[in-house]
Amino acid sequence: MSHTGWVRLLGYTRVSTVGQDARLQLDALRGVGVESRDVFSDVTSGARSAVQRPGMKRLLEYAESGDTVVVWRIDRLGRSLMDVLNTVNLLRDSGVKIRSVSDGIDPETSSGRMMLGMLATLAEYERELIIERVNAGIAAAKANGTRFGRPPVSPDVVAAKLEIVNDARAKGRTAQEAAKLVGWSRATLYRHQHEASSPAAGPEQV
Repeated sequence: MSHTGWVRLLGYTRVSTVGQDARLQLDALRGVGVESRDVFSDVTSGARSAVQRPGMKRLLEYAESGDTVVVWRIDRLGRSLMDVLNTVNLLRDSGVKIRSVSDGIDPETSSGRMMLGMLATLAEYERELIIERVNAGIAAAKANGTRFGRPPVSPDVVAAKLEIVNDARAKGRTAQEAAKLVGWSRATLYRHQHEASSPAAGPEQV
């Protein structure tokens, strides 16, 4: 265990559909010393944020301070830059290190820390672009006479807005302030958070 003084390597793999094969990811993890019993996996839709995936949930519960989570590529940790960064920050806040095999990202090195810094900058840029696109789309629809009621909302749009809200809350915004960023009321935010956290079946640990 990590608390005895030696580093424990924990692997994580993710594929988007059941038809995809995680063998490439598993081989890469085993190649750097991760044991098969210590690999957590998800087969899930890209619309789900990392913390909603059953495999990632188990990994977050299992990992201890001093452990290192190893992935094939850093994008396996999230569906977007913001989601990746939120997952990285969540792990690092718990004292867990992250290593990406093919990206060469390792926070223990100066180049790895620089790459994580660049990731944070790009994630913030991505968040601003999403807000701009959402607001521009609403403005254009209103200009064309579209009336906004309660039409069906794309799960991808809801997931993207939830990422923006979660990012804003992590930076100290209140629920009402964060909801306003994406054009929601606080009640709408809580409704979507409740729907997103509803239990779903998922893969077991590899």
